[in-house]
Amino acid sequence: MPAVSAHAPGKTILCGEHAVVYGQPAIAIPVTQVQAKAIVMANPRGSANQIRITAPDIQFDDYLENLPETHPIKQLLLKLQNLLQLSHFPAFDLKIHSTIPIASGMGSGAAVSVAIVRAVSTFLGCPMSNEQVSSLAFEAEKSYHGTPSGIDNTVITYARPIFFIRGQPFETLHVRQPLIFLIANSGIKSETATVVGEVRQAWQNDPNRYEALFHAIGTLTIQIRRRLERGPTEEIGSFLTANHQLLQELGVSCPELDELVNAALSAGAQGAKLTGAGRGGNILALVTEDTLAPISSALRAAGATNLYLTNLMPATNET
Repeated sequence: MPAVSAHAPGKTILCGEHAVVYGQPAIAIPVTQVQAKAIVMANPRGSANQIRITAPDIQFDDYLENLPETHPIKQLLLKLQNLLQLSHFPAFDLKIHSTIPIASGMGSGAAVSVAIVRAVSTFLGCPMSNEQVSSLAFEAEKSYHGTPSGIDNTVITYARPIFFIRGQPFETLHVRQPLIFLIANSGIKSETATVVGEVRQAWQNDPNRYEALFHAIGTLTIQIRRRLERGPTEEIGSFLTANHQLLQELGVSCPELDELVNAALSAGAQGAKLTGAGRGGNILALVTEDTLAPISSALRAAGATNLYLTNLMPATNET
């Protein structure tokens, strides 16, 4: 049997992070310049449930049975087995590759989960629907992040810009005009579960203040959606920068992220903000073809370790 493979893109939050956990909307977009890949190959000489998992990028090589019950990949595969009502797995090798930086707010864990579910279910002859893939990846996200919003697994599974409110059906966004976003990695790992937990504790200690901040972020997100879909898009940048200022008030930025945001704005970005949990990870900047080069140089000089580009484009059937 030939090997079966599946891919999944990275993602970034355009606006609404943290507030989305508390019922406010968020917008997320795929980042196709990076991706996770899962490859499944049958092991005809292996015994039932003998699954070897390798991830050369992080020097990981072990068998499923040796992983602790709390390991996200083990939980993911066992949930898939239960969903497919299988008494056991046939023996196979699972190899995982990813160019998505870990702990940077680009959805590396969700992308790996999506790629694994697609590759393994197809290998077993029972390919999952997007809805099933997203649901299983969300369960795995709980192992990584504790109380995830569900936005990572959704935007990565469907690979389209989405408008998301927790507990409600997501909506695909139809972008009116092309937009270019430059993502800069601070080189600092962002521990999503830790940051989300600290925001929750702060909200519990001062609910009125934090509810007001969440509401303000939600209002900006709605305004950005309107500009994305209807235009004009010129104000989107200022809304993104305002979102960053609110995230600073939430306490989830850090000097390194602020320096990158300021560098992008000083070099001509229309707007910039941290993206993801914060305290590390990435910022994103709204740029144009003319400003891309100088902003890239400014971000490198300000300490960005990697740069990624992603474009939002109108669908081909849209006018």
